[in-house]
Amino acid sequence: MVAPELTSLRSPRVIAARRLAKRSFRGKERRFLAEGPQAVREAATHLIEVYATPEAAERHADIVAAAQTAGVPVFIATDEVVAAMSDTVTPQGILGLCRFLDSPLDEIIAARPRLVAVLAHVRDPGNAGTVLRCADAAGADAVILTDASVDLYNPKSVRASVGSLFHLPVAVGVPVEEAVRRLRGAGVRLLAADGAGRRDLDAELDEGSMGGPTAWIFGNEAWGLPEETRALADEVVRVPIHGKAESLNLATAAAVCLYASARAQRAPGGCRSVTSS
Repeated sequence: MVAPELTSLRSPRVIAARRLAKRSFRGKERRFLAEGPQAVREAATHLIEVYATPEAAERHADIVAAAQTAGVPVFIATDEVVAAMSDTVTPQGILGLCRFLDSPLDEIIAARPRLVAVLAHVRDPGNAGTVLRCADAAGADAVILTDASVDLYNPKSVRASVGSLFHLPVAVGVPVEEAVRRLRGAGVRLLAADGAGRRDLDAELDEGSMGGPTAWIFGNEAWGLPEETRALADEVVRVPIHGKAESLNLATAAAVCLYASARAQRAPGGCRSVTSS
């Protein structure tokens, strides 16, 4: 087993990494930490450095080897040092120092997206990361976090995305009005997801109106979307509740909506179907 190189909590690297727990330092340095083997593996092209305990380095030798082959420095650290750098109660023994990777809105629009998740007023980092993961799984082309939403690089957001953060373009700090205007200008239909929506998701699917390019706007976990944001959408759509549950949480509703669009777009005549030009 390789002897640790980083053994002191006062090491400049350890101190710098611990500072990244604060949003202000992340923004200043344009760096963040990805924790756990899955996140570090997916972060490959965005890695600056990797830190691992001796045990984790042996268990995840493939990650260490890939980083070293790519010229990314790998530092073996004591359990205590890795725990101090980690944001979790039970660290997995390996972390990656990554550079920011958000994309300009112009690039997302220029790529003519067909399915986009817009997070407006989403404040819980775990929810933001989970919606990003759902968008990735549903085959979305991009995610947009408005200026009223949580920091994309919050450690909880990064963990909840389970690597999906590194799979698709994400724009941050975009005013919701601008996001709507630019997406609509690119031919994207705007649907606001809200439990009090006028339209029913099942009806939208039955009527065949969801096969075109679509952006879903998801709101705050507690109070949903404000009226002024709902008014920006082409339709306000509710997920039907067929049982006795009062409502669905944000991430679950987002998964239902995004997968409904993904299926409609891949059906005959949809914008992703094999029969479309």
